Amino acid sequence: MIKIGITGNIASGKSEFEKILESLNFEVYDLDILSKEIFEEKKDEIEIIFNTLNKKTIADIIFSNKEKKEALENIIHPKLKQKIFEIFKKDSDIVFISGAILYQSGFDKFFDKIIFVDAPPEIRLKRLIKRNNLSYDEALLRLNSQNDYGKDKADFIVQNSSDIKNLKQNAIKIINLLSNG
Repeated sequence: MIKIGITGNIASGKSEFEKILESLNFEVYDLDILSKEIFEEKKDEIEIIFNTLNKKTIADIIFSNKEKKEALENIIHPKLKQKIFEIFKKDSDIVFISGAILYQSGFDKFFDKIIFVDAPPEIRLKRLIKRNNLSYDEALLRLNSQNDYGKDKADFIVQNSSDIKNLKQNAIKIINLLSNG
């Protein structure tokens, strides 16, 4: 099995890239979705830390409070790692797992190759405001909480500053490189 990680900054287009891979009949797992499942399993512990289970409130807190962010990661990441290894046990030739935190969590070392989906900050800011219904300042805070961590370590960088057609062409190029290499 070839294990491929997909990462990139917030609003870079990872989800669109995932949809394209799925349309090409590849298995794609999203760490955000897996994290939400773990959140539900561990909500009692999380509520003790944050005094709420409101995800927007928790997101606002972790984007501005490093200690609370680490506390949440200490609950979520061990279970997430376990789920990743369960996925690797499946009978597939190639598997894609997508998550913004691959490098920050150290999960990158579990993959054969990493794809970094990238887009310029101004495009990501517009996408984030629209997608999450955030104010400019809220979106900017989230955008600035991330950097291009891992971009220089990635095996492939996909520029997503154009349209879906271009993104699909880039996905197909990478699939061909992976299949032939």
